[in-house]
Amino acid sequence: MLAFTFPGQGSQRPGMGAPWVGHPSWEVVEEASEVTGRDLTRLLLEADLAELTATENAQLATYVLSLVALDAIERTGLAPLICAGHSLGEYSALTAAGALALEDGARLVAERGAAMQEAASARRGTMAAVLGAEPVVVQEACRAAGGPVWVANDNAPGQVVVAGEPEAVARAGEEAKARGAKRVVAIPVAGAFHTELMAPARERLAKALATVDLADPDVPVVANVDARPHLHGAEWPELLLAQLTSPVRWRESLASMVELGATILVEVGPGGVLTGLARRAAPDVRALSVASPEDLEVLAEAAAGSDAWGAHRAAHGGERLAASTRLVVSPAAGVFEPVERTAPVPGPAELDRAGADPGRGPWLRVGELVGRVGEAEVLSPFDGRLVGLLVHRGERVQPGQPVAWLQADEDPDPRGGASGGSASSPAGGGAGAR
Repeated sequence: MLAFTFPGQGSQRPGMGAPWVGHPSWEVVEEASEVTGRDLTRLLLEADLAELTATENAQLATYVLSLVALDAIERTGLAPLICAGHSLGEYSALTAAGALALEDGARLVAERGAAMQEAASARRGTMAAVLGAEPVVVQEACRAAGGPVWVANDNAPGQVVVAGEPEAVARAGEEAKARGAKRVVAIPVAGAFHTELMAPARERLAKALATVDLADPDVPVVANVDARPHLHGAEWPELLLAQLTSPVRWRESLASMVELGATILVEVGPGGVLTGLARRAAPDVRALSVASPEDLEVLAEAAAGSDAWGAHRAAHGGERLAASTRLVVSPAAGVFEPVERTAPVPGPAELDRAGADPGRGPWLRVGELVGRVGEAEVLSPFDGRLVGLLVHRGERVQPGQPVAWLQADEDPDPRGGASGGSASSPAGGGAGAR
């Protein structure tokens, strides 16, 4: 089960968009630029660290680049069954889960960044990571500092973030080291986020949230403020407002996702901070990041090593999946019924016994019918050869579960004919991948 996590402010770095230039998913940057009236291409490619550290820039740049990576993942047919985002990343998670449209998300993030920038300008603040100490020790250090400083993030065992006025944060760091903390590391942000110093931003963000319809997400989204999954859009405006001044309970959020069945935690977006935290907080599940197009193959390999894809991987001696390998996933829960074809398509048992030849399956076009799950059509999201089915006829599947294996290769009939005697459906008539 894939869980997608999304980074927050602090993951930004100069030129972080460069790996994605020329990738089809770069169109997300152009769309967000049009919506917000900002030159996001320049921000992602040319802005220096000082410019990117400004709250209103860091948040929008991180959100948009996370959605570029998400779009690229969706083009492979992979989808999450649960999402969560760290601070700002919660907006990315809601977009990934279908609760927030890209246009609304970009506008909200731009307004949130501006509101928090105002609050930070009105009262200086900063943040620092305390390493090697537990939350209760760090809380004691904050109290001993005798100033406006609080625990802002409980990220993972041995990493707790404090935030407040710079002098108080420095004193809290010293108090924490006196109590056994190993190190205190400054975080490149321009405010004391998730503390009372952000209270002035609530009114402006509330007005922005009132203009947006948050739909019920397609999959659960775990909230920062209570580390619990939420499935109702109506809950989210208050959760997002509370997040401004409440600690991010990330360690508990990771535990919640694992309890819900997550077996692979995928950080989607710039940097790799959340991947490191996941490896410390949830060592029994796999954690990886998708920060560049090259990472997509690593994700495909991880998906190939789990559940329905295990048969294919075993049959091929654990070979790495090529970048041209694609998954077709179920859009709904229910019983899978594949389309009857003139030439039989190998199922899981056949793949396990003998593997399959990617060059011999029927050629499918985008939108062609692969099968049905209950009333929902499973459509091919790509042009490619249908190499094999990953679940048995009549098997019950869940949303986002891989049901078929496609191999994208050279079109055998450039005039547009589909081969293999398959039934077809017009492109765009259903959802075979998210």
